[in-house]
Amino acid sequence: MELDGEGRAVVRPLLTDLYQATMALGYWRAGRACEAAEFELFFRHCPFGGSFALAAGLRDCLCFLRSFRLQDADVQFLASVLPPDTDPGFFEHLRALDCSGVTVRALPEGSLAFPGVPLLQVSGPLLLVQLLETPLLCLVSYASLVATNAARLRLIAGPDKRLLEMGLRRAQGPDGGFTASIYSYLGGFNSSSNTLAGQLRGVPMLAPASSEGPTVDLTASVNLWLKRVCTYLGLEVQEPHPGERAAFVAYALAFPRAFQGLLDSYSVRRSGLPNFLAVALALGELGYRAVGVRLDSGDLLQQAQEIRGIFRTVGAQFQVPWLESVPIAVSNNIDEEGLARLAQKDSEVNVIGIGTSVVTCPKQPSMGCVYKLVSVGGQPRMKLTEDPAKQTLPGSKAAFRFLGSDGSFLLDLLQLAEEPPPKAGQELKVWPQGAQEPCTVKPAQVEPLLRLCLQQGQLCRPLPSLDESRTFAQQSLSRLNPAHKQLQNPTVYPVALSEKLRALVDSLSAGGPL
Repeated sequence: MELDGEGRAVVRPLLTDLYQATMALGYWRAGRACEAAEFELFFRHCPFGGSFALAAGLRDCLCFLRSFRLQDADVQFLASVLPPDTDPGFFEHLRALDCSGVTVRALPEGSLAFPGVPLLQVSGPLLLVQLLETPLLCLVSYASLVATNAARLRLIAGPDKRLLEMGLRRAQGPDGGFTASIYSYLGGFNSSSNTLAGQLRGVPMLAPASSEGPTVDLTASVNLWLKRVCTYLGLEVQEPHPGERAAFVAYALAFPRAFQGLLDSYSVRRSGLPNFLAVALALGELGYRAVGVRLDSGDLLQQAQEIRGIFRTVGAQFQVPWLESVPIAVSNNIDEEGLARLAQKDSEVNVIGIGTSVVTCPKQPSMGCVYKLVSVGGQPRMKLTEDPAKQTLPGSKAAFRFLGSDGSFLLDLLQLAEEPPPKAGQELKVWPQGAQEPCTVKPAQVEPLLRLCLQQGQLCRPLPSLDESRTFAQQSLSRLNPAHKQLQNPTVYPVALSEKLRALVDSLSAGGPL
């Protein structure tokens, strides 16, 4: 992973498809390299069968654009794979390229996004903005997919369970793992096991509290407590595994303020639990409190309920009230269905570690974003195809979100950029996507969606922090109607076209004049 001066991941210009270079050469040969053009990056269907997505990856896109420059080695490689009779002037043009002529409008990081609404609008010289297609798709698609997946998992878990992302060892390579750790946090997870994501992007981690260990003979105290615990639990004192207990003691001496135990290395009921209790109670005598236990196999819900019950009774028996509230963490290939079970009302689970199911997005491994030309030389362009789902919306556009009087989201409107913006309290006739007839809406509030982020290569405003984008995402989700947040068979969120945009679509579809 290559990093820039601020420690952020850098995507190099040649992280692209050869197709983009051949397209660029075609534009050069046709004398169209410097024509003004605009592309839109969007998706056609919400992922995971849901009714929303979270827009993510914008910060990475802007960092990429600001650093975009083909090096001599890059140009030399392209020269080796393109036709040998290519005009040398084309390669000199590539050497001079940067994004000083590129302008980007985008949904802010963490925005709710819906089909057809641009995540990015990229305008600039035709050849250059064509070259940007693949890396921008790469940066946005996976980040948005993971953030949306994390948001779904958060909705299932509810607001109180702590979600820990721990998928680095299961991710599709180091860049995939790094990206997943960042954007699962944006989507609603509390923390990550990934130290690089913590270092470079400030993703919280469950780091142990520092403390000098106790100088007393902890082992002797643990053995005394073990006898008492085993007697109370009806176990023989030799049943709990001594090696496991020795490991617990060593960890407790190293991190007395952060002692926690993995209970299922041998037997939860007959080894892990009594060993943990013995060490936790011995530490308690010294003024330290254990911070948790973890389960990584078996029926996690049932075991957590049984362990919580034992914590309560043991705490009462030995007059240690804090024991009953020791957090219980679980992991073990937890997916949406398993998470729903762990999140039910009678669950005693506090922390849920999820790896594979958040970083690999098994329900849908690709977001399906596309990057399409909508304008050249100020003239709208539209992709016409026999598959209506693949037709594009022509022209440079503006996007607005209509809100009800309570601040809830009603619909998103796409219109041509040249049209006057809609006003709150004004009745408008709009065409919902896929509808055969228009409808009339009267929003109580209107919010513009696309913000100018990069103008002629220069940032227009400071980039929000990851925590700010995460807060924005959670606030946006809270304003979305619960019917649109249902994970199974949700109500489709409406996206509509203005009358003028709809008329343009109809005209171009029929082969009429622009």
